[in-house]
Amino acid sequence: MRALITGQVGLDKKNFIEAAQRTARANGEELTVYNIGDMMYREAPTVRPGRILDLPLATLNSLRRAVMRDVLADMHNHANVIINTHATFRWKHGLFSAFDFDQLALFDADLYVCLVDNIETVHQRLLLDHDFEHSLKDLMVWREEEILATEILARSIRRSGAATPDPVSPSSQFFVLSRGRTRPTSDTLYRLIFRPNMKTVYPSFPMSHVMDLPDTLAEIDAFREKIAEKMIAFDPGDVDEKVLSDLAIRAASIGKQTLTIFPGDPIKTAQHNFGDLLNAPAIAPAIADAAPPIQLKVADLLQIVPDIDGQIYARDFMLVRQSDMIVSYIPELPGTEGKAGKPGLSSGVERELQHAHEHAKDVFVIWKPKKEPSPFITQTANKVFRSVDEAFAYFEQKGYFQPHSLFGS
Repeated sequence: MRALITGQVGLDKKNFIEAAQRTARANGEELTVYNIGDMMYREAPTVRPGRILDLPLATLNSLRRAVMRDVLADMHNHANVIINTHATFRWKHGLFSAFDFDQLALFDADLYVCLVDNIETVHQRLLLDHDFEHSLKDLMVWREEEILATEILARSIRRSGAATPDPVSPSSQFFVLSRGRTRPTSDTLYRLIFRPNMKTVYPSFPMSHVMDLPDTLAEIDAFREKIAEKMIAFDPGDVDEKVLSDLAIRAASIGKQTLTIFPGDPIKTAQHNFGDLLNAPAIAPAIADAAPPIQLKVADLLQIVPDIDGQIYARDFMLVRQSDMIVSYIPELPGTEGKAGKPGLSSGVERELQHAHEHAKDVFVIWKPKKEPSPFITQTANKVFRSVDEAFAYFEQKGYFQPHSLFGS
């Protein structure tokens, strides 16, 4: 298995991939990682850390090609290989590619993964580790460019890379994967490489209009945890920048010029700035080591509000399409004065279910309300369950939790 992992600068991909490598070793499986950036620094020892992108483009390209030649010469000695690199750079030279098509065609990856993270966390890592002037808008645009460039690579190379293409060989797979906010997702990368028979799933659930319902949130979080434990999950809640835009809009409405942001911890951020939760998600702090807070201008946050909304819309649909199936959890909202609660069915969940149905994905719904689901649910779903346990018993019977590796071990 050959995998190419991309993502913008500021993701700390190396540590993320090393966590997947440790999981592989713990399971007795070999996984060799080529960190292209580290290899380039070793090839050019006079370049100070964090400054390699300041080299002239011609020098940078020659350096990268030399390193990739070493990778191509060595990769045949290993069963499972990851190249950790970038697809694009948005740096002092402007926007430029970070790969050579001919060399990646020779690598001929089976799996392409573009790693993403919440934008305030990426911003903080860049402030701590790189001398690079940038705006939040730059980072939002760069993320889209990185996803698109990686997808183009995945869709094109398998048809042109091999000297004698194998018509029986499946095409390369492309995935967008979040680093995760409340739990590490490095096991997801491990499973994509070593557990190809596990189902990929998009867990769908209401978000914004249940944020002030702690019991309902606990139900949803338990559902999400079980999905992540049993399957290869692409959870939309792993990138939840909508909280940032909500905070910025509220801050602007009361004349605040700056916000103190605790990356990865929207609860602490809301409490510090406003003294309440502002319907912030009731989630645990970030999975990363505690990092110092950062000051962000409200005007800078307001500038990316359209980007946040647009990317949520596009990215969540992309996650649906890259999954084998969607599993939607519909809670029952609390009732009033003895009346039964209404179904917690948001417009976003409805759109996701319809999008999955239109793209021929398996659609499963866990329906908790007492009120019966409408035909718009039952007619698009493969099956409707009344509990998480019922759904997972069905999935287990169907063999969706296949744990064996690529080589049958």
